[in-house]
Amino acid sequence: MDEYFLASRADSPEIAKAALVVDQAAWSGLEFLNFTQASFDHYQALLDHYADHQICLVDARHKYVVAVGNCVPLYSEDMSQLPEDGWDWAVRTAYETRDRTPNILIGLAVSVPKVHQGKGLARRVIKAMGDVARSRGLAGPWIPVRPSAKHRYPDVSISDYVTWDNGSGAPFDPWLRSHVAMGATILGPCARSMSVEEPVGFWESWTGRHFDQSGPVEIQGGLVPVDIDIESGVGRYVEPNVWVTYTRQ
Repeated sequence: MDEYFLASRADSPEIAKAALVVDQAAWSGLEFLNFTQASFDHYQALLDHYADHQICLVDARHKYVVAVGNCVPLYSEDMSQLPEDGWDWAVRTAYETRDRTPNILIGLAVSVPKVHQGKGLARRVIKAMGDVARSRGLAGPWIPVRPSAKHRYPDVSISDYVTWDNGSGAPFDPWLRSHVAMGATILGPCARSMSVEEPVGFWESWTGRHFDQSGPVEIQGGLVPVDIDIESGVGRYVEPNVWVTYTRQ
């Protein structure tokens, strides 16, 4: 018997609650990403509205959720020109087209807490996203992927980073490499995928540092620096991701 089974947030309040815990554990330290305008306005509402699309991988023996995949259907007339504001665009568009018949599936997050990493669970979640798309007659999934090693090179442009390989022709980035190994096609960067614009005080509280001059500031886990503007009193973090698709090109 398989040691895991698939469920969704719609299956029970207990699974929905456990999925939230997994999300929080997997993204601990990156909570500032919750403050993109699209995320703040619509993300939780979408997860609730499309609860049956939210993938939960459950340990069959202990009956607890070990990995989560969040995805949303949306309607788009043309996916040949993928938006630069990838993740934020997907959340906004899914919310704005929720009353239309969707035609594509977008993967928004794969969450595997550290204690369960290295077991191939993320790949199972990605496969399940493809199954969700096919079962509902949707193309995809398309995913604005957050490169897992980009935070080590915050000053490298995403357009350069995405061209790096591991010496064997595969992508340098481990998470992008995993997607390609599963059959995904890398389409290219979405340079403004997640944008967080908050007062300087927000970033001071987040980093535990005081900023008295403008300029780029590296933050823990950030894929790029935060642009601190003392004159306007605002710090802007604009995160690049990489579009991949599991739809045959």
